[in-house]
Amino acid sequence: MADPTIQTFCCHSGNGSYMATNVMNEFNSDAYNAVCLFSSILGILGSIYQILPREQYANNHRWLSFSAARGRKIIVCLAISDLMASLGIFLRSSLWLNYKNIMPAVDDEASVWFCAVSSAWTQYFYTATWIWTLCYAIDMRLILADKESHTKIYHLVAWTVPAILTTIGLSLLYFPNANCHNPIDLTDKIIRILPNYIATYIPIAIVMIANPWLYMSSCKDMERYITCSYSQFTSRERDIIDAIKVKFLVINLVFYICWIPNLINGLLLWILWFNLPIQFIVTVWYIMAFTNPLQALFNCLVYRRWNKGSERLILPWRKSESKEKILIPSEERYPLLHPTPRNSINGYKTYN
Repeated sequence: MADPTIQTFCCHSGNGSYMATNVMNEFNSDAYNAVCLFSSILGILGSIYQILPREQYANNHRWLSFSAARGRKIIVCLAISDLMASLGIFLRSSLWLNYKNIMPAVDDEASVWFCAVSSAWTQYFYTATWIWTLCYAIDMRLILADKESHTKIYHLVAWTVPAILTTIGLSLLYFPNANCHNPIDLTDKIIRILPNYIATYIPIAIVMIANPWLYMSSCKDMERYITCSYSQFTSRERDIIDAIKVKFLVINLVFYICWIPNLINGLLLWILWFNLPIQFIVTVWYIMAFTNPLQALFNCLVYRRWNKGSERLILPWRKSESKEKILIPSEERYPLLHPTPRNSINGYKTYN
């Protein structure tokens, strides 16, 4: 998981008087790592499924002008980031279960380095997933406003900002001596620990606030586009808009389910530090261990096209369908919903 509290486990455990050490007395590290292992495997499978190439079947309205290649590239980048983060959790949990101490002793430098590197890896790629999630919502807004994509900017922000935030947060936490459990005074504690919390929770909060607004604005733009283009808004178009709203709602809901436990954990630790509800905090850690890696599995379900038969994975052992039935997306496609054609008055199938 990407959580600053768990990342402090990489520091030397000290003399046991520190609150984190007291919490660890109530914490079953083997059970925690087992949960991480299970959820990370599901995350790996979900992200691999999302990355696999697929054929998309054309069955759409002309006014739903969204490039399939454009949307697909962002989704694949999101899935790659999820895959790398889940792999990091899988490796760390596997080794913690078998070889390493979850809280290194005073002289255990090898465990400190392993824990710090694996934490940095996981933190970096999960931060990238948050930014790619935001980029997808921004790009949807741009598309429905008939504006060009900013692919280069997306990549620049999604790969460099996580590196900056991870480097600053974890460098202050671990260097020079990985002794974050025994700060000299309150000021030293804040300087070493707080920046990592800010670097982690601010991106999550931004996505939670910005994405619902972006998707709501996109739906309003779509309604205006339909009304202006066709001077009508029938029940059929209303059903499509309602289905897209449900799709956007589910995308936002998945993100909230996966990352709200992290925000709750951070708020409780800083507000109730001297009177922590230890059992509740440990329970939240288990929830985070389960929900964070599951983001990849949930994403492969919500970002795919929901219509039955609208897409098919390209696997080496499958015989390719005839080219007449498949349209490779050189045209513009909308990646979420592709309604079926309806019969016109004269009996011919028409697309709106």
